[in-house]
Amino acid sequence: MASTCRVTTAQATIKFLKNQYVERDGVERPFFAGCFGIFGHGNVAGIGQALQQNEDFPYYLSRNEQAMVHTAVAFSKMSNRLRAFACTSSIGPGATNMVTGAATATVNRIPVLLLPGDIFARRNVAPVLQQLESPQTQDISVNDCFKPVSRYWDRISRPEQLLTALPEAMRVLASPAETGAVTLSMPQDVQAEALEYPSAFFDKRVWNIPRTRGDSQVVERAAGMIRAARQPLLIAGGGVLYSEASDALAKFVEQTGIPVAETQAGKGSLAYDHPQCVGAMGVTGTPGANLLARDADLIIGVGTRYADFTTASKTAFQNPVVKFININVAEFDAAKHGGLAVVADARVALDELSRLLDGYHTPAEYRERTRNFKQVWEKEVDRLFNLKHGPPVSQSEVIGVVNSVSQPRDVLVCAAGSLPGDLHKLWRTRDPKGYHLEYGYSCMGYEIAGGLGVKMAAPDREVFVMVGDGSYLMMAQEIHTSIQEGIKLNIVLLDNHGFSSIGGLSESVGSGGFGTEYRFRKNGKLEGDTVNVDFVANAASLGAAASRVRTLDELGQALIAARASSRTTVTVIEVDRNARVPGYESWWDVPVAEVSEMESVRSAREAYEKRVKRERHLF
Repeated sequence: MASTCRVTTAQATIKFLKNQYVERDGVERPFFAGCFGIFGHGNVAGIGQALQQNEDFPYYLSRNEQAMVHTAVAFSKMSNRLRAFACTSSIGPGATNMVTGAATATVNRIPVLLLPGDIFARRNVAPVLQQLESPQTQDISVNDCFKPVSRYWDRISRPEQLLTALPEAMRVLASPAETGAVTLSMPQDVQAEALEYPSAFFDKRVWNIPRTRGDSQVVERAAGMIRAARQPLLIAGGGVLYSEASDALAKFVEQTGIPVAETQAGKGSLAYDHPQCVGAMGVTGTPGANLLARDADLIIGVGTRYADFTTASKTAFQNPVVKFININVAEFDAAKHGGLAVVADARVALDELSRLLDGYHTPAEYRERTRNFKQVWEKEVDRLFNLKHGPPVSQSEVIGVVNSVSQPRDVLVCAAGSLPGDLHKLWRTRDPKGYHLEYGYSCMGYEIAGGLGVKMAAPDREVFVMVGDGSYLMMAQEIHTSIQEGIKLNIVLLDNHGFSSIGGLSESVGSGGFGTEYRFRKNGKLEGDTVNVDFVANAASLGAAASRVRTLDELGQALIAARASSRTTVTVIEVDRNARVPGYESWWDVPVAEVSEMESVRSAREAYEKRVKRERHLF
């Protein structure tokens, strides 16, 4: 008779999770690094008790449920999706706070396991505290909100359901193609129920992370398309980094002479000074990358999902004969734009193409054009880093100072606002993991929580978090978590008195920045004096060493000191919200009101109608 062990549903969950391992390229490692959580009546006696008696599965106390999912996402992204965290919450608001984090994970294809508490499965005491009642059905709770933002969702209404739910959850989490947020909704009464589980269920299990090889005929066809191309451009996405394919990419493009443009997730695939790297692609791209994309007769997308910021809302590729080769582990992404779908691991596919393309090289005049674009762009970056503006200084100058103080292996973390666009263009990345942007969901509030996850994944690296005042005010409290855990961050807070990015967008659509500045209400409108925030006092109250600087020299000195410190620091500097980095040879589709009483809106609509005609249907 097979042996069993009697444990609760919650205890079985933790016991299973801590024995899950992944293996890639012969390297084996535990998949879960522990569990983030905030306890309430929906999980304290279940998952909380199980974590307490499993000290070898670390528990980390967060300050906000959304933030802890962001931290888990950043940790996994920094770990190339080979490690992950679980996150547990109570029922009701604790659970729904995690929905935004779940969407962030799924949009970005990053594994995270969510264990939200849920209402009683046995129902007899309903409605319990924080329960949402429905007059149509009793088989619903707020946890059903996780369904559209999860790659796998289940409700554990009986203890024995774990026997099928947990392996299925791991299958999705460990899959390079299917991964994202996995949600196992855990009714609070079921968490505490015990069952005789088969002991073998808790044996160590190793999940292989495959390096999928593309169909040989498809790869050969891709090589033929490349040989026939005169102006090919490779777009490097996040899949290059998750596959650890930077060396393979460098070999491929050095051999062929094909230039490389990078998405936000793929920035760092090549070092900024690599001869074939033409920088950022798309709406936030460099002029060289966007002009090469405009004229390209072949786009080779590697590990990209072709978001609208990459395709410039389908206006980036204007050559009427342009074709696409899409290398991606996910068939869904590989099939986009009517491209040749090479469903394969990025590193494997690039190695195979290198062998098949022996002797091929792009034309000399095309390589010279690439070199010229690169030289011109580096001069433009130097100009933007040295505007001698203000004070208040420009945002591009602040980026230049942070870039100069950071070392090659340091990590830059950011997420939303105008900073990501400027960083995508200007940041000189020197290491494949040196640039960490969450831009798939562009989630304000990710920055500091994400920085915490990056540092936990790579404690030997310095982490610089750049965050605008808007995002900071949404979610700064994980500074306190960093102090509690002794996890040091270097936070640079740019104070522009509102939402600069959307302010600029508002101006471009004729609305004049309406509702985007922190101003007192005057005569019924938000047009009074600026409402200032003492960010130094705020950060210091959370435990950070905080200071405000005015000049770039002061900023450089403060960051050098911060880098040498062992404690989380926050350095605040005011920037001129109107000193913006321009866009280059690109456009983003944000529809403008078709009718309006405002002349500025009517004018913006006229310009919009001209630009939108450049959009292409790429079947």
